Amino acid sequence: MAAIWIDADACPRAIREIIVKGATRTHTAATFVANHALPIQRSVTVSVLCVPQGADAADRLIVERANAGDLVITADLPLAHDAIEKGALVITPRGEPLDRDNIKARLGMRDFFETLRASGEHTGGQKTLGERDIRDFANAFDRLLTRISR
Repeated sequence: MAAIWIDADACPRAIREIIVKGATRTHTAATFVANHALPIQRSVTVSVLCVPQGADAADRLIVERANAGDLVITADLPLAHDAIEKGALVITPRGEPLDRDNIKARLGMRDFFETLRASGEHTGGQKTLGERDIRDFANAFDRLLTRISR
């Protein structure tokens, strides 16, 4: 059976709660990976792995342990790319699916904005997570959870 891997360092609380409920309901293993303790209700199917502090430690662990067909939840585009290369399904905490068809373009935009920021340009950043984002995530997550728990 497929598993769920969550890049939990920047995963909003509302999204974590949706994941816990869904994983518990479907008896799907869900692992939150972070470099700090998380207030998550653990169960037979829900666990937290704390990794050492350091750049990309959580990302490396997720890529190492995720298998083809697993679901990875992350806003980190390089992590998403590596998970997709392993055959995992990927969505962001806003419910946006990432796949072979769109990840390279998203990485290109990310690199472009990093270049702008490095040159002193203010690019604004991402908007605050809203109710619609949470609803979009819940719908996308439910569809993928149904798909991987068959």
